Amino acid sequence: MNITELRPADGSKQSANFRRGRGHGSGNGKTAGKGHKGQKARSGAPRIGFEGGQMPLYRRLPKRGFKNRNTKNIVSVNVSMLEKFESGAEVTIETMLENGIISNPRDGVKILGNGELTKKLNVKANAFSASAVEKIQALGGTAEVI
Repeated sequence: MNITELRPADGSKQSANFRRGRGHGSGNGKTAGKGHKGQKARSGAPRIGFEGGQMPLYRRLPKRGFKNRNTKNIVSVNVSMLEKFESGAEVTIETMLENGIISNPRDGVKILGNGELTKKLNVKANAFSASAVEKIQALGGTAEVI
C-alpha cells in the first residue's frame, strides 16, 4: 500500500452539504447527530479552543521569538553552479530557472563566491558578494546588479 492509496473507510465520511435533521428515514434525523441535550447539542456552542472559562492553552503557552514581516527571502547561488552555462553566455534569473539552478527566486537572487569559475559570463542578479564579483571579473565577465 502506498500513501497515495490511503482513503477513509467506506461510510465514515459524509459530504459537507448533507442535510441533517430531516427525519429518521434519512439516517440523521431527530437529534441530527448531536446526541441528547448538553451544550454541544444546542445552538451557540462555544468557539474552537474555548475551555469553559479556563485560560485556554494557546494563551497559557509563552510567546517565543519575533517574526519580522519585512524580512526578505533571498536565494543564494554559488559561482560554481554557474559552470552549467557556456562561455560568454548571459546569466539572468530567467536562464537560471530554465537550467534548474534555482526553482523559486522568491525576493531575489544573490551570487556568492563559493567554488571555482572557469568561463567568461555576463551575470545579472539582485546582489553579489565581493568574492563573486572578483571571480567573475577575473575571467573577463561582468557582474551587473538589477
